[in-house]
Amino acid sequence: MVGVAIVCAVLAAACSALGALLQHAGIRELPNLKLTSAHRLVSSRRWVYGFLILFACAILQVIALALAPVSVVAPLNALAIPIIAVARAHKLTGLLALAVVVTTAGIVVFVSITAGQAVPTSITPKVALQAGQLVLAGVLVCIVAATFTEGAVRALALAIGAGVLYGLVAVLVRDVTTALPTIEWFSLLGLVVAFLTGAWFIQLGYAAGPPDLVVAGQTVVNPIVAAWIGIKLVGEGTGMSALSQAGLIVSAIAAVSGTIVLAYYHRVRVKA
Repeated sequence: MVGVAIVCAVLAAACSALGALLQHAGIRELPNLKLTSAHRLVSSRRWVYGFLILFACAILQVIALALAPVSVVAPLNALAIPIIAVARAHKLTGLLALAVVVTTAGIVVFVSITAGQAVPTSITPKVALQAGQLVLAGVLVCIVAATFTEGAVRALALAIGAGVLYGLVAVLVRDVTTALPTIEWFSLLGLVVAFLTGAWFIQLGYAAGPPDLVVAGQTVVNPIVAAWIGIKLVGEGTGMSALSQAGLIVSAIAAVSGTIVLAYYHRVRVKA
């Protein structure tokens, strides 16, 4: 089952990259996008196509999370980063290549460790509430950062906020799907709210900066948050050795560092 989950997660990452490219192109056709003008998005054919592809991505993610622990599935989202970076790059510079390689390597190592040692565990209402409170605090910080910045920095702040929310979404999807046929209403409501809020953050991020930066920000933060909740709060890391935990920390730092380099690359390119 874990193998099927990994295949679904990889396909979802490819859909995420393609959907992001199309939605970014659609939003660029709609200047001065605000919350009160969200209905304008459906007037863009590219944005709608991107939405449909991302819907397919969501279905694949749900299937993957139903079959394997969060800490195994969520990190594979970051495979969208090299896909979208290569698709958009007119010229693959050394700095961009470094960012892509470091980020991807970090995620691959992370998944390699969790795939062999993560333990499937049920999620209690108490854990779901704790995770929601921590995520809310992180999102508020991102909102403040996005409010007082612009350009690539604003896009990255919004992307990180979306990534934090999507990390919670992954955990709640796992909770809802493994509880079936019983419906976990609290988790289902939290899932919907977090998903819609994260989706809007991404749209605002596309309006502020390049799509590969937005995708990189949310797809790196998303699995880190989801895996941390899964390992530390849910208990998927029970019995994991100190060496494995150290490997997770190092690989997560590498992934985040690659995203920071990618953000710096875009700031330099915009100024040039």
